[in-house]
Amino acid sequence: MDVSPAAVAVRPRWRERALVLAGIVLSAFNLRTAVTSLTPLLDQLGREFGFGPTMTGVFGMAPTAAFALFGVATPGIAHRLGLERTALLAMALAAAGLLARAFAGDAHALLAASALALSGMGMGNVVLPPLVKRYFADRVGTVSTLYIAVLQVGTILPALFAVPLAHAAGWRTSLGAWSLVAAAAALPWLGVLWMERRGRSRQARTLARLHDAAVAPHDEAPELARAETPGKVWRSPVAWGLMLMFGNTSLVTYSMFTWLPKLLIEAGGSAALGGAMVALFSTLGLVSALLLPALAVRIANPFPIVLGCVAAYLVAFAGLLWAPMDAPMLWVALLGLGPSTFPLSLTLINLRTRTQAGSSRLSGFVQGAGYALSCLGPLLFGWLHERSGGWGWPFAFLLLCLVALTVGGRMACRPRLLEDTW
Repeated sequence: MDVSPAAVAVRPRWRERALVLAGIVLSAFNLRTAVTSLTPLLDQLGREFGFGPTMTGVFGMAPTAAFALFGVATPGIAHRLGLERTALLAMALAAAGLLARAFAGDAHALLAASALALSGMGMGNVVLPPLVKRYFADRVGTVSTLYIAVLQVGTILPALFAVPLAHAAGWRTSLGAWSLVAAAAALPWLGVLWMERRGRSRQARTLARLHDAAVAPHDEAPELARAETPGKVWRSPVAWGLMLMFGNTSLVTYSMFTWLPKLLIEAGGSAALGGAMVALFSTLGLVSALLLPALAVRIANPFPIVLGCVAAYLVAFAGLLWAPMDAPMLWVALLGLGPSTFPLSLTLINLRTRTQAGSSRLSGFVQGAGYALSCLGPLLFGWLHERSGGWGWPFAFLLLCLVALTVGGRMACRPRLLEDTW
């Protein structure tokens, strides 16, 4: 008789699915608030704490560094704690770090608090795709669309309100207010764990059936066990292609999050314009988040989408380099269409895997290695600007990244599965 975890798994009840969906949505909202609530204020904070372009680049690099570290670490954490407890821990760390930023007394304290918040957000990046696959295997495209769209909303609103909130109530309030949203995101996961303790959750019923079948579960997340996934993710061209596409998209995105306000201020714009353009940049990401997951599940090979994104980037870079204030909304709108490869990458993590364990390990590799690669972006973009005194060399660097993105997109979009190629 087959008494493996897969054989005894049960379909979650609708109440539990509703709680998990609320947790996924609220957690997704919080995955970027620490980034875009800070970048529009970096010019002001530089004057407040006395730091220059190098430290600005470090702040820009911090998100991708944290996401890389926890992209590697989170699968192991989830393997021991379970996906739901890991999601709760992620939101608790995010809330604590966001609140601590409001009390920072210098640049180093601000960086440490940001790192704490970003560690939780990095964990959330990794656990959400396998949570979608576990609880909504029959609705992967729909739920992926929803959580990626909400992630984009959580990117837009902090950028839009950062400068007005700082003017109205001070930069500490502007930075700290988002901790309340992260704390709210922890509540559904507390509800799911309460249901588990009362024996009313999918996890509790699965473990009970394992016990009845005389199978001893070795941890809280048996579907993430390494024994069930004998392949090596790093041997698969699917994994490398997704990593290159995801990593270079993130590199360009975080370079722009960090330096777009500064670029526009140097071109004659205001700090408010810089914040508004970061919000517009993120808003176009919301459009792609609504369309791309549903489209990706219907197209066998979505590589033409990748080529369209690269073309949008090229026109945007040319406009921002040579005529930034002639049509800033046009350039930033085109710039915002480029990262459509981000929701495409997240959706392909599930579409290019056969199992929950494969999805978890691919998510960890793609986000861990991809965010490690993207750490170069904000720091090197700023260093090239400081050394050259202009924006030509920084944008030349981003052009090389687009070449790598295109190569990765071609590898990732071919219709094949991770488990068949590792």
